[in-house]
Amino acid sequence: MKLFILGILLPFWNGVNPDQDADTLLIKHVHVIKMESKRVLQDQDVLIAHGKILSIQEASENQNSDSFQVVDGTGKYMVPGFHEMHFHWRNQDGGIERDLNLLLANGVTTVRNMAEYDWQDQVDIREKINSGEIFGPRYFTTGPYLNSSMLQTEEEALEVVKTHLEKGYDFLKIADNLPKNIYLTLLEEAEKVKLPVIGHAQRAMDLDYSLRMKSIEHVEEFVYLFDEEQRKSEEVMRETVQAIQVSGITIVPTLKVFERIVHYLNDAQFEKLRELEQAQYLLPGDRNYWLSEENPYRKDLKGKVLFGKDATVLLTEWLEWMKDFTLHLAESGIPLMIGSDTFGLVVPGFSVHEEMELLQEVGLDPFEILKASTVTPARYLRTQAQEGTVSIGKNANLVLLNSNPLEDIRASKDISAVIFNGKLLDSTALDSLLKEVLEINASYISSSGSDKD
Repeated sequence: MKLFILGILLPFWNGVNPDQDADTLLIKHVHVIKMESKRVLQDQDVLIAHGKILSIQEASENQNSDSFQVVDGTGKYMVPGFHEMHFHWRNQDGGIERDLNLLLANGVTTVRNMAEYDWQDQVDIREKINSGEIFGPRYFTTGPYLNSSMLQTEEEALEVVKTHLEKGYDFLKIADNLPKNIYLTLLEEAEKVKLPVIGHAQRAMDLDYSLRMKSIEHVEEFVYLFDEEQRKSEEVMRETVQAIQVSGITIVPTLKVFERIVHYLNDAQFEKLRELEQAQYLLPGDRNYWLSEENPYRKDLKGKVLFGKDATVLLTEWLEWMKDFTLHLAESGIPLMIGSDTFGLVVPGFSVHEEMELLQEVGLDPFEILKASTVTPARYLRTQAQEGTVSIGKNANLVLLNSNPLEDIRASKDISAVIFNGKLLDSTALDSLLKEVLEINASYISSSGSDKD
């Protein structure tokens, strides 16, 4: 086996392979975080060709690399490409290319879209992206945003599964409370055709029913499954975490979007949002809307009373509970995935790093946070044979960082380059992606927000 591998690699190292061109990339003297453990492989040479990682070995100056595209990785840290596991394309103005540019510029090489709105054909988008017709991260998608108004009979539940299967969606998403018989019919029929069911918790049922899905979106959902007394009970929460652990379900916390909602209600925090640098990448109408008093949370909740408390106080308490609960989930080994909901002033791409940074503030270890955006999503999507770690034979979807994210997860946003499908996107190329978004934005003067889901 070693001789076989050597026979493949030697032509590349000796500079005589007839196929060598810009498709062959050599990253020299880079520190590699494979994500198989916390170990950092110091000073490595990584050879990439035809979109795959061909070798990872100790750096050497002996190889003839005249015909390679060589990148100096000195002082850089290589990690797998990031996954954004709760994305929404919210505004059709400017096309989806805007959001895809923002994702790639932030090192996101795989994305899971979480709803198909009336004006969208998400399967068509997925096929065009994955075939290369549209330039963007590898794409997975749910179908339409399903709620109880669409599912009032068991027959309708059966038909929804059938249409999802025929259309070719990757997931079926439930975003509302359903009658128990319809919910169970949906789960049973979807399981027959191997269509994963994901979504919001079934708040009118016991926790057990929600844990029958493949993943629950938003830790916020657990706030609604329990009353205040239960949330304060260590015994109830311990039993809850154990039940989640045993179920094997995956959780996507989406903490940042909820924190931002709390900040909308706080005058001082709301003013700070005007300084949010990445807000420039929102369409002007969206940005102005969310930074105005028309912001629906300021307009409808600020100064109002919810469940006997001031809304700002109550949502702040909920946020702190959600942070603590997320930490308990992580400490119990429950699989978590990075997702941001891309809603309001939660800007695509940038929000992945905000979510990771907030999880570090909550108390999660940087390695576990990186795992939630690399290894765990790959296994969840069943792409672990090709994605999720920096490994020989896997897809060359990688990010080069200027400092070590295992020491401080904030390093994840300090990107030197992205390698996507084996192609180098250096700082100039990444800046160009962002510049294109600003140019598109400049041609629009109005747009509006949408509901969180």
